[in-house]
Amino acid sequence: MFNNINRSTAPLPDTGQWLLLALNERLPQTVVYLLRAHIISLHHYLMLFIMLGFSAFFDCIKGPGLGIGTRYMFVMAVGRFLRTITFVSTILPSARPWCAAARYKIPDHPHAWAQKYYVPYASDPRAIRRVILVDMPYAIVQNYTDYYRPDWAYMNFLIDILRPSAGEGPSWYHLVNKAGGGCNDLMYSGHMFVAVLTAMAWTEAYGGWISVGIWFLVLHSAQREIRERYHYSADCIVAIYIGILLWRVTGFIWSTRDLDQARRLAKLDEVQNRLFHAAKDSDIDEIRGLLNEVEMAGQSKRTFSQGVILSFAAFMITFTLLFVLLAFSLTSNG
Repeated sequence: MFNNINRSTAPLPDTGQWLLLALNERLPQTVVYLLRAHIISLHHYLMLFIMLGFSAFFDCIKGPGLGIGTRYMFVMAVGRFLRTITFVSTILPSARPWCAAARYKIPDHPHAWAQKYYVPYASDPRAIRRVILVDMPYAIVQNYTDYYRPDWAYMNFLIDILRPSAGEGPSWYHLVNKAGGGCNDLMYSGHMFVAVLTAMAWTEAYGGWISVGIWFLVLHSAQREIRERYHYSADCIVAIYIGILLWRVTGFIWSTRDLDQARRLAKLDEVQNRLFHAAKDSDIDEIRGLLNEVEMAGQSKRTFSQGVILSFAAFMITFTLLFVLLAFSLTSNG
């Protein structure tokens, strides 16, 4: 948020980092090198998801409606929204204290909110106790004359959030570069969330040893995120169970495989006596008809036609492109 906090605030104590450092002293160097290796990264997980999505076109997996890819993107959107609410609510110190000074031109004075609600009470126990007792801020916000405020027209509301400096130039491109995740710790890890969603999608579609291998890659990515101090251990752990939970919760929306199987079993129980008598009487036509009823009971009913689905997809793609073009046109002057 500001210069002295980013440089002086120590990272939080992380027992996961301590454990990995302790293992480095005890494990063989070959194992340590393997744990440190960049075997898989974020774009590899996205490629695995794309491979899974395209495999539906070749009847490798069964997916109703827009398929497992739609469910993947929906869960990712919900997870990203929850993640934004989580890390915005509390500013956690970065596991890499040098990050902000290396990436950004940090203003010399704190943000107005930090001046009023944080800085005076950050290190003085008596001040913190006073705020708790009176439940009212008492600090005075200073007026800095060198506060740079460019003219961004419709986007002036972003000035107090992004806090640009004059040396960065008025181009919107430089501000886009600032959207690189920030330097404070972001609870929970977005990279791990994507990795878990990919593993969950593959587990549901295929299962078996392929999914087991992907889960091992997820665990390897988690320990590497902690080892390289891109995230705290809590960020990775929360991302794993949030990804699993959200995928399970949204299962009833798209995944009808278990529902289809339940319908078949229910229908089979219903016609079991008739099927037994038909088999006893050697009535092949009756057996064939009953089995056909069981098969038809397990087929998903199409609630939307193919044309409606394609129209909805075309609308969403067009809306997304127009939204991006509108954002760039409104911010073309800086």
